[in-house]
Amino acid sequence: QVQLVESGGGLVQPGGSLGLSCAASGSIFGLYVMAWYRQAPGKQRELVAAIHVGGSTNFADSVKGRFTISRDNAKNTVYLQMDSLKPEDTAVYYCNAQRTEYYTGSPPVSYDYWGQGTQVTVSS
Repeated sequence: QVQLVESGGGLVQPGGSLGLSCAASGSIFGLYVMAWYRQAPGKQRELVAAIHVGGSTNFADSVKGRFTISRDNAKNTVYLQMDSLKPEDTAVYYCNAQRTEYYTGSPPVSYDYWGQGTQVTVSS
């Protein structure tokens, strides 16, 4: 079981910056793919950024060049640095931890955990 606790949301003006943190419980944080999702009112939850076990990253096209994701396995924490924020970035941001275990002769077992979400509002 993994528990995720996000922090760092708030109100910021367009063009501003904001950093989110997600602290995870458990001793095998380094085995999880960590990601940030967001959900705006009336819209589906969407992937914002992910960082894999080896450190590779991927981003939604809408945030490329503006957002950075990083992880500190020693602190069991993943970060999302958001720069040049736009009003359309307004959403509840969720931290996600995911990993899959593979067993010979058996179906894979997936683990998927979510934080409670933190509100990010970009407005003047």
